[in-house]
Amino acid sequence: MEDIIHLKDVSMTYGRNGTRATALRGLSFDIRGGEYVVITGESGAGKSTLLTILGGLQVPTEGTVRINGVELAGLPADGMADFRRETIGFVFQAYNLLPYLTARENVMVPMSPERVSPREKAERADALLAAVGLSGKEDRLPSQLSGGECQRVAIARSLVHDPPVLLADEPTGNLDSATGEQILDLFSSLHGRGKTVLMVTHNRANLSRATRSIRLRDGEVEEDREFRSSRAESAAV
Repeated sequence: MEDIIHLKDVSMTYGRNGTRATALRGLSFDIRGGEYVVITGESGAGKSTLLTILGGLQVPTEGTVRINGVELAGLPADGMADFRRETIGFVFQAYNLLPYLTARENVMVPMSPERVSPREKAERADALLAAVGLSGKEDRLPSQLSGGECQRVAIARSLVHDPPVLLADEPTGNLDSATGEQILDLFSSLHGRGKTVLMVTHNRANLSRATRSIRLRDGEVEEDREFRSSRAESAAV
């Protein structure tokens, strides 16, 4: 497949007046459409910074980021918002659900700008919740759901506009191992349907689901490995 993500000499530096810190140092790599990439590294390696740049939430200090043929630096603010909505699905470790909205209403949030009826939005939300295994729980608040169920709501929300790319920042970090495996099963299923998945994780066991791993160290690519199948050999971990 063609490259869906292209990074060239991407660096990210924070601070000023003598307190500068570099999070990324000249990253360059391409990701093909349909890959399942796990990004690993110690704390402070630059993983989350990389993900926020790919999600259009930060602009790098230097370098080129192109996703789905669009160079992000050339987009105005409103164009970036439209691009994120249509191209990127973002799943956070902390779910980022609104506590006063039901599961259905949380999934409907990204549909707010759309000129379609509330009923149609609700039907789409219910279909997405059913797809992630939450039929019958559409009217529950986040406080009435388990951690794994909250993460499923967040994943359903990320799929509202059927984006080709899913970015996940430690999506199993707040879950027990059994629930985490269920969430990984869901990502594997989405990858099997053609989604390009990039997952940041501290848990190297998650490599078993990937087609490729990129390990960062001090803001640089320390290792970039492809696996022969969708499940890495245990020895590769």
